[in-house]
Amino acid sequence: MAKAFSLASWNVENFKEDDTKKTRVIQFLKEQDPDVFGLYEVVGKGVFAMLVKEMTSYQFHITEGPETQEILVGVKNGFTAFFTQKVEFKSGIQTLRPGALLTLTVGGEHYPILFLHTKSSSLPLGLGIRDDQFSRAFKFKQLLDKDAGGPGKANFMFLGDLNLMGMRYPFGKDIDPPVEVDKLKEGAKAVNMRRLAKNKPYTWWGGPTGGYEPADLDQVIASEQLEFKKVEGADIEVKGWPEYESTSDQANWIKQYSDHGLLYLEVQKV
Repeated sequence: MAKAFSLASWNVENFKEDDTKKTRVIQFLKEQDPDVFGLYEVVGKGVFAMLVKEMTSYQFHITEGPETQEILVGVKNGFTAFFTQKVEFKSGIQTLRPGALLTLTVGGEHYPILFLHTKSSSLPLGLGIRDDQFSRAFKFKQLLDKDAGGPGKANFMFLGDLNLMGMRYPFGKDIDPPVEVDKLKEGAKAVNMRRLAKNKPYTWWGGPTGGYEPADLDQVIASEQLEFKKVEGADIEVKGWPEYESTSDQANWIKQYSDHGLLYLEVQKV
């Protein structure tokens, strides 16, 4: 099948205009050459201006609000796209980021893509907020299906740093991250969506001195009818530190770029 568009999703870890890693980050992003990309933890509008200057073949959109870390979306020139800020994905918490909805039109087909950076916390409150954010995404899918002609019709995806870290509770009621992943998968299945498989088991790591084990925080949830170019049998190619074998190489990449790997995927025409 022919490619409809390529897509990248990357948390660049507190990405600022005066960041010493900005040249490396931009070059790495250019090397992936995605048709559409979302960056998370963008701090300040200076990054927006910097990318406009350095990546002239793209148009950019950024969320706005009282939070310090925004979501920035880039779309390659020549694509028809409409951007909307979705404040309902703040789940009533003013300091959280809104969702960034990009509706791409390719070959007469609409592809609504929702970029999310959900609540980061292993406390019960954090798990509850994430659960609410995911519920809103699934309800949104049902609305899109209705507009598209019925259940399973909308070519919808939501993706980003979904922070699936489970919950820690002091009275022996912990919820491990795989349990939260399973719940997300069940919610997706109920609305004709699925969690896409990655070619690497982990997407985040704070490095050997960070005190945490590698985790699978970054995800893509997509409508079941969508197909993707396979990489090692998976839908998503994880790029960055997870590609390296040695701990020292992984730690060096994290220092130079980000503690998150970049997710890359190619959507095939429906």
